[in-house]
Amino acid sequence: MFDIGFSELIVIALVALIVIGPERLPKVARTLGHLLGRMQRYVNDVKSDISREMELDELRKLQSTVEDAARSIEQSVHAEIRATESQLDGITAAATDLAPAAPAAEAPPASAPAAAPGSPQLELGLDAAGEAPRKQA
Repeated sequence: MFDIGFSELIVIALVALIVIGPERLPKVARTLGHLLGRMQRYVNDVKSDISREMELDELRKLQSTVEDAARSIEQSVHAEIRATESQLDGITAAATDLAPAAPAAEAPPASAPAAAPGSPQLELGLDAAGEAPRKQA
C-alpha cells in the first residue's frame, strides 16, 4: 500500500518511542490501530455502496431493455391482430356482398330425384343421394 519496508518501520517505531515515550506508546499504538480499523471499515462500506449502486444501475438498464422489448412485442402483436381483423372484415364484407346475389329459394328438395342417365353417380353405382345402394339379402 505505502511501499514501506521493514527497516523503515523500525526507524518509525524508534522515532515514535523517543517522541511519545515508553509509557504512552502502547496507548497511542492502540488508538492508532482503532483509527486505522475504522478507516478500513469506512472505505469498505463506501466500496460496497458504490458496488451496489453500480449493480442497481445495471438492473435498471436491464429492466428498461426488457420493458422496451415487451412494448415492441405488444405493438407487433396488436398490429398483427388489427391486420387479421381487417382481413376478416374484408372477407365478411365480400361474403355478405355475395350472399344476396345467390337466390335463397334454392333449397334442396325433400326427396332427391333419381340419378340422370350418364351422371357420375350412375357410373359409380350410387343413387341420387350419393349413397351406395344397400344389398338385399
